[in-house]
Amino acid sequence: MFLMAFALMLVIEGVLPFLIPSVWREAFRRITQFTDGQIRFFGLSSMLLGLVLLYFAS
Repeated sequence: MFLMAFALMLVIEGVLPFLIPSVWREAFRRITQFTDGQIRFFGLSSMLLGLVLLYFAS
């Protein structure tokens, strides 16, 4: 199950660089300019959203 979830994450993460690499590059450049606190906030928000989705999906 974990391997399937990891594989799905890789597929989803690869969609933007494959379809619109210039937009992905610009977004990544902007992210590198965020402070550590901002990056941590987005990481925490992403984890919490994922947990909520897992809860409702099961």
